[in-house]
Amino acid sequence: MRSGAGPVTAAAVQFDPQVGVENKERNLRRSLELAAEAADNGARLIVLPELANTGYSFSTREEAYAHAEDLSSSPSVHAWSAFARERSLYLAAGIAEQDGVRLYDTAVLIGPDGVIGRYRKAHLWNREKLFFEPGDDGFPVFETRLGRIGLLICWDIWFPEVPRLLSAQGADVICSVNNWVWTPDADESGRSMAHYLTMTASHVNALPIVAANRIGSERDTKFLGGSVITGHDGWPIDDVAPLNEETIRYADLDVVASRTAKVWNDLIDLDKDRRTDLYDGLLGYRGSVRRR
Repeated sequence: MRSGAGPVTAAAVQFDPQVGVENKERNLRRSLELAAEAADNGARLIVLPELANTGYSFSTREEAYAHAEDLSSSPSVHAWSAFARERSLYLAAGIAEQDGVRLYDTAVLIGPDGVIGRYRKAHLWNREKLFFEPGDDGFPVFETRLGRIGLLICWDIWFPEVPRLLSAQGADVICSVNNWVWTPDADESGRSMAHYLTMTASHVNALPIVAANRIGSERDTKFLGGSVITGHDGWPIDDVAPLNEETIRYADLDVVASRTAKVWNDLIDLDKDRRTDLYDGLLGYRGSVRRR
């Protein structure tokens, strides 16, 4: 991405947050330690995994409530905001959000001036439906000094409408916070279906995706790792991260390239070639860019 002076370094942080109220402080501390490492290496856009401060595998709704935080008073959001302000950068992270009696699997976007916005996961996977409400506030794109940033969460990438609608609203980059679970379908390159779906969404929408995933095992769930950052052509910039190693993936992203990448030549233009006259009524999303 470009902030006026040159490409901006993005980082996908991969680590092992564990469920359990007793682990929340450790999870948050480790997220900040790794974010600081990324910042020390020049990152100005940092993406953490889904439910980065709580872990994932809740057993009961009561346990999910015990982990959740109201965004307006969240210690985790407060700590991430202080970090973003101190280091003058942008950070996306997953959190269990409590809003009254409702719980949401939420991604927050934070900048130097505080919380920019949030996205509540629209597509709930498996047992998430037992704890969380599906988000119903659409697929917002937030305008920042780095560029226009969209958010999605894990299972969302299986639904091509999500990155498409973010792209249609002018997103320059998508921050994808994930808890991709282990699957036996990885190929010889170490890529699984989650990687290929991310690469495909990036390619067909001609915009980069910064996808951070977690590692480790938690109760009866094993996680995939394999964080990845794609360029606007869909190919991984720094290759896929190891499947079970705490690590950070980096890439220099250029928003100017993203905004012109949809035009391949005089006869190939992804936006102009799209037959919105046939399907815009079914698929089109007319939400506005959120400005900060």
